[in-house]
Amino acid sequence: MAVAPRRPKGPPLNALRAFEAAARLESFVAAADELGVTAGAVSQHVKALEGWAGTDLFERRAHGVALSSAGRALVDEFTRAFDQLAAATQSLRNLAPNRDIHIAALPSIAQLWLPPRLGKLRDRRPDLNVSVTAMENPPSLSRELFDLSVFFAAPTGQADQVVLEEDRIFPVCSPKLAEGLDLEKVQLLQDQTWKEDWSLWSRAAGVPVGDPDRGPRYSLYALAVEEAKSGAGALMGHGCLVEHALRTGDLTRAATISIATGMVLALELPHVSRRHPEIEEVAEQLRAGA
Repeated sequence: MAVAPRRPKGPPLNALRAFEAAARLESFVAAADELGVTAGAVSQHVKALEGWAGTDLFERRAHGVALSSAGRALVDEFTRAFDQLAAATQSLRNLAPNRDIHIAALPSIAQLWLPPRLGKLRDRRPDLNVSVTAMENPPSLSRELFDLSVFFAAPTGQADQVVLEEDRIFPVCSPKLAEGLDLEKVQLLQDQTWKEDWSLWSRAAGVPVGDPDRGPRYSLYALAVEEAKSGAGALMGHGCLVEHALRTGDLTRAATISIATGMVLALELPHVSRRHPEIEEVAEQLRAGA
């Protein structure tokens, strides 16, 4: 008679993944954001893993968590293991004969900067499918199934970062509002992400704008751009995001002075081992401009 003993089971893969992300980032909240789940789910996964292992992997504190000595001893090994798993998954994905290109981008970049460039790419390569995901924080290209990302970032000098252009800001408004415009009195349109833009520009340019915090606020920069086009007020324009509206005449510069924010519009590429001709072609089109 054949014997089929019950084999001991290891912890679920999701629990291991939650621990690795939380340990690497030293935060349940940051791990939840990376994994697309709630912080509570990460906490439950880690708790289950601690129960299986019979030891605490984190110290719970009033203002977050910290790795225990046991957790600290494991984090490097787990990170290497999940890096290898991610690389294997990417290799499997690359076997598809007609694969899509997945781009992650800041919402304002996805809405205002990418479309004209992707339009040119479609004209050249109508057979190539390019998907765009708008997100607030750049993904890890070594872990997630994105091929490229475009975000504002500090320049790193690394080979995987291509600086597309320097981020420069200056006031813009509709042409009909520009005549006789007084920046100390006009309505200032505010983007919630870049809420310090008006103060930053006013100080650096030496141009008074009255109360830099006045005016309506928008959760999407593209909405603020549309309001500026309609004559609702002046907006602090990020050059690369308002270039199309300036070119078409929907917006005009409300001041000649522009200042650098210290950030750049950055195209992030995957490791050279993961690049294939289609990724290189899309990256070259994004570098070429609209």
